[in-house]
Amino acid sequence: MTSSSPATSNDLILSPLLAQGLIELNIVLTLEQQERTLQYVALLNKWNKIYNLTAVREPTRMIGLHILDSLAVLPYLTARRAMRVLDVGTGGGLPGIALAIARADMHVTMLDSLQKKTTFVRQAIGELLLTNAAVICERVEQFKPVEKFDVVISRAFAELSDFVNGAAHLLAEDGRMFAMKGVNPVNEIARLPDGFEVEKVIELNVPQVEGKRHLVLIKKV
Repeated sequence: MTSSSPATSNDLILSPLLAQGLIELNIVLTLEQQERTLQYVALLNKWNKIYNLTAVREPTRMIGLHILDSLAVLPYLTARRAMRVLDVGTGGGLPGIALAIARADMHVTMLDSLQKKTTFVRQAIGELLLTNAAVICERVEQFKPVEKFDVVISRAFAELSDFVNGAAHLLAEDGRMFAMKGVNPVNEIARLPDGFEVEKVIELNVPQVEGKRHLVLIKKV
């Protein structure tokens, strides 16, 4: 999609939803970035009919539940000056694709063990011309990259202890693990393995999303 592409009826509905959500999140995306984001939503909606990538079926709900929810963590990645990010259990590319579109200077690697999902993400990366994104089909415990990551992030992927035990080996020195959660996972925090602690729990206010959203920042002790 380019700025000269004719607007579809879906765009006319989704574009204002995205624009208003960005305003409420205080996040600035260029028109081209917004168009790429809407193109991603269109791809997710199209492939979802065959690959069952997400339980959310309506593109209007995808804007809030997927896109704005993913972008809500962007200020905290920026605050950490994260340049290499790993999205564990990316599924249909969330939050990875949304973050890669929003931050061209940040490289995002997306990891999932299901081939049908990584096939879609690879297609999306190609169609969206994202040169700062990559996808790997592998179990997180077996993934051994050459270079480790500033932030390892997961979105509704696993209990915190499982996330840490499975992915902590991928974290660079002084890196952080970002766990995107619904309600504040107090009980999960209590079960964190030795050697790790919660640095901060941030309540996120995500436009167009009902219910609680929290970001848990975990560091090595």
